Amino acid sequence: MISVNSVTVAFGGTPLFDNISFLINPNDRIGLAGRNGAGKSTMLKLLAGEQNPTKGEVAIPRDCTIGYLPQDMIHQHGKTVYEETESAYLEVKKLQKRLEVINTQLQTRTDYESDEYMKLIEELTDINHRLDIIGVDNMEAEIEKILKGLGFDRKEFSRKTSELSGGWRMRIELAKLLLQKPDVLLLDEPTNHLDIEAIQWLEEFMETFAGAVVLISHDKAFLDNITKRTIEIVNQKIYDYKTNYSHYLILRAERKEQQENAQKNQQKIINQTEVLIDKYRAKASKAAFAQSLIKKLDRMEKVEVDEDNNAAMYFRFPPPAHSGKIVITAEGAGKEYGPKRIFSDANFIIAKGEKIGFVGRNGEGKSTMMKMIANQIKFEGDVKLGHGVLMGYFEQDQEEKLEQDKTVFQTIDDLAAGDIRKRVRNLLGAFLFSGDDIEKKVKVLSGGERGRLALCKLLLEPYNLLLLDEPTNHLDIRSKEILKQALMDYEGTIVMVSHDRDFMKGMCTRLFEFRDGHLKEHLGGIEDFMELRKVERLNELDLDKSGVKKEVVIEKKKPEVNQNEQEQKQIRNQIKKSEAEIEKLETEIKICDEKLSNPDTQNQAVNDKEFMSNYSSLKTQLEKEMQNWESLSSKLS
Repeated sequence: MISVNSVTVAFGGTPLFDNISFLINPNDRIGLAGRNGAGKSTMLKLLAGEQNPTKGEVAIPRDCTIGYLPQDMIHQHGKTVYEETESAYLEVKKLQKRLEVINTQLQTRTDYESDEYMKLIEELTDINHRLDIIGVDNMEAEIEKILKGLGFDRKEFSRKTSELSGGWRMRIELAKLLLQKPDVLLLDEPTNHLDIEAIQWLEEFMETFAGAVVLISHDKAFLDNITKRTIEIVNQKIYDYKTNYSHYLILRAERKEQQENAQKNQQKIINQTEVLIDKYRAKASKAAFAQSLIKKLDRMEKVEVDEDNNAAMYFRFPPPAHSGKIVITAEGAGKEYGPKRIFSDANFIIAKGEKIGFVGRNGEGKSTMMKMIANQIKFEGDVKLGHGVLMGYFEQDQEEKLEQDKTVFQTIDDLAAGDIRKRVRNLLGAFLFSGDDIEKKVKVLSGGERGRLALCKLLLEPYNLLLLDEPTNHLDIRSKEILKQALMDYEGTIVMVSHDRDFMKGMCTRLFEFRDGHLKEHLGGIEDFMELRKVERLNELDLDKSGVKKEVVIEKKKPEVNQNEQEQKQIRNQIKKSEAEIEKLETEIKICDEKLSNPDTQNQAVNDKEFMSNYSSLKTQLEKEMQNWESLSSKLS
């Protein structure tokens, strides 16, 4: 369908891609992978025709339609939500006008055997086929289905787009693309402004989408559920894997190991050849042989190992301060903004050590409840913190509230107190701020850097309650996994809002759903909740068709044990045992070394066969234990 042929893209003489080629086939589901700055967004711009390659070409068939959703775009104002979404059918109106012209010509012309007449027939067929794909017979129903799926209530259809936030306007742009049903859909971080239910709906929509999809996302679950092919961009090259993101990570690790082994073997050959060159170059009878070896080395294509972006956060939350058993109590809590009622009569108790998730559609009150717990807004009823509760609060727009003119170092140093002030540089290093980076002003940092800096502030106090409102915004997949592990190991209480299912999976054991002005408790994890919402949505569709409400029935799943997390925990325990054994062996060997180095005991030790045998055995055990430690450490993700 689309052919990328020997494409090179360079900025200021530095290539981003160098001579890359691949095909996008009908119905492909492709995820673009690679570190930040590798060129993923640039690749989408090339495919969308918004940027030209420095060399090579991107060949797109003339009749191929492309829909492109960038991360940032200029939104149109002046229309209602429905009117703006309806503008997606501009292509339909043009096709229908052309159809009228063709029908008129076919009725008036009599040159039935001419080439021009046959071309009109072919064009008529193509237009009708395209209109069938778009589905013009039920446009109103399609618009409503797409908008409701993306989280709009029917009452919001008449709102002006200028009244909406950027995230909701981005949903309208996505709705327009889905209605247009292009042959190729290019999506750059489409889940950034979607809640969990809208993401799940989009995944279900993609199951029946007839075109090809190429997308960029930091949502691992979304990538795994949508994509069946992963194109990695690394070191100006691409690697094409016929699998989803999670399996691609396994294959990539295998590929790198093969490269490293090939590089080691090649280096052995190079070293051996250089020894021969040095040996024979001075001998007249062997000079020609030496020269041939030199030419052989010059012609040898060096095996390169793809560089990984190994920079990653590494931290643990400090042990929490002691608190009472009841951490948060809410009784009859509610909130309204002006005439709009957000929710009412919320009642719950959160106990020490629990990890709670707030879920629900955007605008239903999740962040509002967080602000109520933090006592940042006025509200109805009571929300109280328990005895000895020390709260750390990461707000959804936390990075925007950082003081813009402070440096990275000043931001943390000004808040640090006591012994932790001595470790500010180490703390910043754990969040990838080192060297000159710590002197950067906050206002010049990227969204991801500001997010990491805001998270760093949570380590300055031994908080025993963490309120986390979308803590993974702007974080890449690897950083999310590290943050998740730190939270899994945290011994305090967590209340979080997140639209990232993979992040919540295995962590939150109780969920509070905000929906239609009420708060509902769900026992179980995020997967149980998503299955419940899927069944409820199907029943709502049945209700729309029949007018008879059906009872939601869902089989309760047993809580799944996260196998990977269990294995990682076992590996960490094994590493601790290995380190203890290494320390014990090194102590025993040190005692032996002291005897062998002391002139008074040296001769006796050397002549003592049992001593020397034990000494040799200790060294062998240490070597084996070091190999065991290395093997275990390599398995730790």
